[in-house]
Amino acid sequence: MGEHLDAQGAAAWIRHAAELVSADAERLTRLDAAIGDGDHGHNLDRGFTAAVAALPDEAELPGTRPGKVLIAAGRAIVSKTGGASGPLYGTALRRAGKALGDASEADAAAVGDALKAALDGVQELGQANEGDKTMIDALAPAAAAYRDALAGGAGLAACARAAADAAEAGADATVPMQARKGRASYLGPRSTGHLDPGAASTALVLRALADVTGRE
Repeated sequence: MGEHLDAQGAAAWIRHAAELVSADAERLTRLDAAIGDGDHGHNLDRGFTAAVAALPDEAELPGTRPGKVLIAAGRAIVSKTGGASGPLYGTALRRAGKALGDASEADAAAVGDALKAALDGVQELGQANEGDKTMIDALAPAAAAYRDALAGGAGLAACARAAADAAEAGADATVPMQARKGRASYLGPRSTGHLDPGAASTALVLRALADVTGRE
């Protein structure tokens, strides 16, 4: 894909994220059944299916901006996803899209800024921090790892891989945590020993970005 994210790349990211979420929907729902409402995977699958449907037609993509693609996907997720994940994921994508602005393509630095904007939006909406056992525990280390890789001279694909790896490690680190936000927090100490479903799905979405940007 090169070192820039254009509208085609943004659309490919959303499509691939939808594929990964759909393939993992049952596991995500099982994770949520242990400490939440038991619907995270199915809700998010429905939301990303709607996001794919909201993407511009393939013929229209060359004249579209990547930011607009992400904003459209975010709006669709908000409208079609139940539970708390719809507003959170929708906000993340819309904030990322707004950060990209009207540029026809985004370089590695701009994509890093978009990830940070997504993180800020989710934190503002959910009022969660790292260590609260939420999707922030995957998204925050991902944004930081991306920034560190960029500072070290890495290009878009390598930065995205670093972010995806950090997201997966961050998700795994939620297992021993006690939830302090969301429905899982009602369980108190019983929320420990479980992988947070929001962190797990966030890792999937970031892996999708790494996969897409790493394609030749």
